[in-house]
Amino acid sequence: MAAAAACLCAPANAAPRGIINRIAGGSVSFGTTKDGRTARLYTLTNKNGMRVRFTDYGGLITEISVPDRMGKFENVELGFANVAQYEARNGGYGFGSPIGRFANRIGNARFTLDGQTYTFKPNAGPNLLHGGPPGYNMRYWSVSMRPLGIKHGAVLTLVSPDGDQGFPGKLVVKMRYTLTEHDELRIDYRATTTKPTVLNLTNHSYFNLAGEGNGDVRGQLIMIRANSIAETDRSALPTGKIVEVSGPYDLRDPHMIGDGIDALRAMGQGGYDTPYVLADAPRKKPVLAARVTDPRSGRMMEVYTTEPGLQFFTANHLRGFDKGPSGKPYIQYGAVALETQHLPDSPNHPEWPTTVLRPGQVFRSTTIYKFVTPVDRIHN
Repeated sequence: MAAAAACLCAPANAAPRGIINRIAGGSVSFGTTKDGRTARLYTLTNKNGMRVRFTDYGGLITEISVPDRMGKFENVELGFANVAQYEARNGGYGFGSPIGRFANRIGNARFTLDGQTYTFKPNAGPNLLHGGPPGYNMRYWSVSMRPLGIKHGAVLTLVSPDGDQGFPGKLVVKMRYTLTEHDELRIDYRATTTKPTVLNLTNHSYFNLAGEGNGDVRGQLIMIRANSIAETDRSALPTGKIVEVSGPYDLRDPHMIGDGIDALRAMGQGGYDTPYVLADAPRKKPVLAARVTDPRSGRMMEVYTTEPGLQFFTANHLRGFDKGPSGKPYIQYGAVALETQHLPDSPNHPEWPTTVLRPGQVFRSTTIYKFVTPVDRIHN
């Protein structure tokens, strides 16, 4: 069964074309978890041959196959070959993961809401990271595959009970994955709660536009449309200061990722793990936030979002110990993560865009990953 799952996730050098009903295939087994439950793997394709795969275990995006300038398809999403490997090895990475209830860090693992203080067990130094265990990327999501006109997608639903991970309120999260004919993977989030709570959802995908496992991303280019960042301390927790971008943090024009990493290492840091400020409030429609380009393959990815922040991370902690479905090791700086979200520790900074969700309100957020080849027009 593991071998079959590995075959399903191998990089696609010739993604399927001409599929009439692009979601008709339903799902296939992605292996079995330790408790004996079978995970299901789902596939979305479009007329261009782009392919996205995800699993009901964790709602994980396991594959995004797109062409290079020569038309060769490769998987640009880091991940593993089957659910057993995700279950055993993804805890420290979060490859392809939906993150909740609160993405990124909460300082000193506590916050106060409506006069009540909520405390958590720290899992990142003194801080709480990504909501703590069990993460949303370790739960089974219910999946409904849906044809959406010329779009092809699925709605994933998760119910997080009152007190889950220590957070108040029963939360119902609906997450829609949509693959458009314009080579866009769109993620729409919707959530409601029964009690006042805080909420910060994101996807923690790692991208290497040269193909997963194909070396590091130091030679790729990054542009982030942000004039400022949230200053952070040595534990990557915001200090509360919003500062103008400068030096290696100024990515308003395209820069070689490796040059920025080298500059940060000279400053005593391991690489980028930086919260960029995109706006002073969520936007009504997705806006271009970042662009990554791989000169070798010609692949380009644009990130659009309604969120007010973006965490830029250069996979500083990868060390080559783990291998992806291609069998190649994941080395340091082997990918970038572009996590659209509110700023870290927002519950402890009331002057920042709020992450509070109350009964009767509906949380909505959209992020789009658009893949562009040299023959496509880049939308600004």
